Amino acid sequence: MALLLRHSRKLRRVHGVLDCERGSIARHFSVAAAKEDAVSSSSVHGEYGKKVGRSSIFLDRQSEKDLHAFKVSSREARGSYSSKRMPIAATGVNSLFSCGQVVSARHFSSGADLPPHEAIGMPSLSPTMTEGNIAKWVKKEGDKVSPGEVLCEVETDKATVEMECMEEGYLAKIVCGDGAKEIKVGEIIAITVEEEGDIEKFKDYKASSSAAAPAESKPQSEPVEPKEEKKEVSKAPEPTATKTEESSQSGDRLFSSPVARKLAEDNNVPLSSLKGTGPDGRILKADIEDYLSSAAKGSKKEAAAAPGLGYVDLPNTQIRKVTANRLLQSKQTIPHYYLTVDSRVDKLIKLRSELNPMQDASGGKKISINDLVIKAAALALRKVPACNSSWMNDFIRQYHNVNINVAVQTEHGLFVPVVRDADKKGLAAIADEVKQLASRAKDNSLKPEDYEGGTFTVSNLGGPFGIKQFCAIVNPPQSAILAIGSAEKRVIPGAAEGQYEIGSFMSATLSCDHRVIDGAMGAEWLKAFKGYLEDPTTMLL
Repeated sequence: MALLLRHSRKLRRVHGVLDCERGSIARHFSVAAAKEDAVSSSSVHGEYGKKVGRSSIFLDRQSEKDLHAFKVSSREARGSYSSKRMPIAATGVNSLFSCGQVVSARHFSSGADLPPHEAIGMPSLSPTMTEGNIAKWVKKEGDKVSPGEVLCEVETDKATVEMECMEEGYLAKIVCGDGAKEIKVGEIIAITVEEEGDIEKFKDYKASSSAAAPAESKPQSEPVEPKEEKKEVSKAPEPTATKTEESSQSGDRLFSSPVARKLAEDNNVPLSSLKGTGPDGRILKADIEDYLSSAAKGSKKEAAAAPGLGYVDLPNTQIRKVTANRLLQSKQTIPHYYLTVDSRVDKLIKLRSELNPMQDASGGKKISINDLVIKAAALALRKVPACNSSWMNDFIRQYHNVNINVAVQTEHGLFVPVVRDADKKGLAAIADEVKQLASRAKDNSLKPEDYEGGTFTVSNLGGPFGIKQFCAIVNPPQSAILAIGSAEKRVIPGAAEGQYEIGSFMSATLSCDHRVIDGAMGAEWLKAFKGYLEDPTTMLL
């Protein structure tokens, strides 16, 4: 206890907050305890504890020893502090944290050379993010940081996002500098300290491999034996994975961590071909990464160019990698089929020419053909809601909101920002929002809320590139994507016999997931979409 109070400036003030009305209970855990489960506020003085004065004494379920608890304010105990000698966890009496979930980690030095510090890991800034790049650091080593201030800009699999500081202190060490690539989620990128005088002590700091992957060493979903496992992991050198016919099994069961299973599933790695380096042969994340790196080295040798050919290897950006993986997954797992219809758009073009002078007079953005297409698609989805759905294996999820993703090609890759509730917005609002989103996409400054939550996608290669007709790939988890071609003039029969007239026609192809949208349903949606294009005044009703 005394050691912990000396280590933390915040906990040194614990006696001054004992009488605070809002408090938290911090429980000391036994070293021999096999499970570090925090005590909930409802059971503080129940089965596992008794009240003694202003403190509480708990009985450890494993060691049958008395464990003392003390009361601190929720601000002082908002994190979970850990040390090699005395692990503790904090839970709020006022139910701020349900079930004592760990929200941050503070690392204490086991030696006298490093003072108390906090290791900042690469955050997961999007649902599909597994690694990221550091675009640039806004703060420099030695700078004071406060909650809400931007530390650095992180390039995710979708866009470049600002990473904010969560606690007050000083930026002591930047572990991964500007331009650092392929940093795994959870890997340490920086160190902060509470005291300015501690900055110099981290000048030569280097993150250890075990500290770089905290989520791997202690997965929440698996009960492990902390004491024995920590010893084995600390003794082991850099884990290596090798192909073997032996599988890490007990009977017919294969043991692996949740992170390793997810990584293996995403990269189609058969777990039975690996030998785990974890306790009892458990397959760890490092085993999968080593397997993938060795496979990549082998593929590089195979991909050697033929003699005499000049070439240049261009590195793939994060957005390019994710786009490639998602499109490959879509074509491999979604049964696509395609429906094409030609719509006469003379009235649509005329309506646009009448609306744009009004937009110019009011200072608004000009309405494009694509804006009218987005509105027509949104209204068609409201009319045929079965196409506004996703395949969820055991059921089909039909959405109440019509959120249209719009494909935008940039030098950084393909982005699909979303126009939310497009069926409820006017043409002027859609035009303004699309232009703002496209501008941010080209600047690589989209935020997660700018591209997440779409239910349908529109891709237009007709206006910008003159493509007559094409078939797009469904953007999972959506079930359909609309591909718009260019408008072209055609000679068609007139009203009277022997008369001809010229009309403008535009091709639209709907790519559908056959698991969700049957052929007749897709045709019904295209019929509604075509009706809005050929009689656009109905969109204004």
